[in-house]
Amino acid sequence: MIRAHRQHEYGNRLQGHWICGLWAGLRCLVVAALACMLGSAPVLRAQQAKPNEYQVKAAYLYNFGRFVAWPAKVAPVKNGSFTICVLGQDPFGPALNATLAGETINGENVAARRIPSPEDAVNCRILFISSSESDRLQQILATLGDASVLTVSDLPEFSRRGGMVQFTMEGDRVRFEVNLATAEHAGLSLSSELLKVATSVRKNSQAGD
Repeated sequence: MIRAHRQHEYGNRLQGHWICGLWAGLRCLVVAALACMLGSAPVLRAQQAKPNEYQVKAAYLYNFGRFVAWPAKVAPVKNGSFTICVLGQDPFGPALNATLAGETINGENVAARRIPSPEDAVNCRILFISSSESDRLQQILATLGDASVLTVSDLPEFSRRGGMVQFTMEGDRVRFEVNLATAEHAGLSLSSELLKVATSVRKNSQAGD
């Protein structure tokens, strides 16, 4: 039991160190709030409101873009932006735009875009699939096919159903798990630093495995 406790504490410290480096460049409120929620960081000043779940997830989406490499065949879009898209009912509200405002990834301006159909995801680097799309998830993933788009969602069993990154919750902490096989099949390379802080890494893309 002592060993398990120490391993749990080590995992929290590892995630804390990753978060500290990962969140450099984001606004101070987001940095402090994320670190606080992940149990590793400076306590927010009393007058600062604790960010909600989707403010934290918005920051994660941005940082996924910094720790994933896209294949050379993925050309920048005409306006030179790194686009993070939301498909379906938007749970972020203004949080996603606020998080991405003024940010860049590999020299490209980061922009948020809401899209009505998976066909519109062709120019997206990251696609968040809303829970409103649960009934047509398989259709969405089939439409994307082998497109080099990082798919992210908080739908239950998302990583088992062929999605790449699934948000989960541990109490009030936002975590995530990864389907590495699906991501690699789409030509994406995920940093070892990203994989270290995932709660689980699935290496078989088949549903249910």
